[in-house]
Amino acid sequence: MLKIAYHPIYKYQLPEGHRFPMAKYDLLPQKLLKDGICTKTNFFEPSKVSAKTILRIHDEIYYNSLLEVSLDRKEIRKMGFPLRNELVERAHYIIDGTIKGCEFALQNGIAMNIAGGTHHAYSSHGEAFCLLNDQAVAAMHLLDTKQATKILIVDLDVHQGNGTASIFENEERVFTFSMHGAKNYPFKKERSDLDIGLDDKTSDVEYLEILKSTLPKLLTKVQPDFIFYLSGVDILEGDKLGRLGCSIEGCMERDLFVFETCKKHSIPVQVSMGGGYSPKIDIIIEAHSNTYKAAQKIYFNG
Repeated sequence: MLKIAYHPIYKYQLPEGHRFPMAKYDLLPQKLLKDGICTKTNFFEPSKVSAKTILRIHDEIYYNSLLEVSLDRKEIRKMGFPLRNELVERAHYIIDGTIKGCEFALQNGIAMNIAGGTHHAYSSHGEAFCLLNDQAVAAMHLLDTKQATKILIVDLDVHQGNGTASIFENEERVFTFSMHGAKNYPFKKERSDLDIGLDDKTSDVEYLEILKSTLPKLLTKVQPDFIFYLSGVDILEGDKLGRLGCSIEGCMERDLFVFETCKKHSIPVQVSMGGGYSPKIDIIIEAHSNTYKAAQKIYFNG
């Protein structure tokens, strides 16, 4: 059974007019249920992750500043959120959803998190709507508990996973792969183990050709025993914070290919949603729900 992390705190409401589409975290589970993609039994509710687990990745001074809501204006501006206790709490539940998802993926091949993909969070600061890095913390947890020995992070959000790249820069057990818009945020890129920068307006054909020629070779080279997949849908044409030209159909084909490849090689995969900023919320929800359709098709309905 496909297991999906969701907690009511995910849908925390930002001040009116904020550009981050928090509504998607409420609307997506509703659509999955309405369309029969999932049932209530697919969902599990994460708990609050421990500070000890977070501090395997995040700097203690930064973490304590988050808990105390004592970051300065410059740090908060960089984060992009009006810092609130509820947002800090929310980040803890998202991380636990990703960690527990890893455990379900080890059993079932795959698991999903309605939120997460907070790849702009560095060890010692947050950026671009990311406070704490859920997949980085979960990856270290797997290594610490010896549930994995070699991890591949496949980041297909339109923005480079700069925080993740920085965190694992000197960690040989984690290979970071980011395929993103070359001219998009972050404008000063970190160095992943493999970066592929795409031109503006890159279409489905070119996007999928590059991905399909890259990912299988990476699996042969890296030999991972666990994969994290960041399935951002901000690769869509017209996305407010993206610059690529992919269609909804191309985005779903991307997800199907990633899942087919993971399953073919019997490598468990944890999936976090990442970005999606299309002008119409319905497009964001449809594209994200297609990721769940793809997972169900490849792993449970094949």
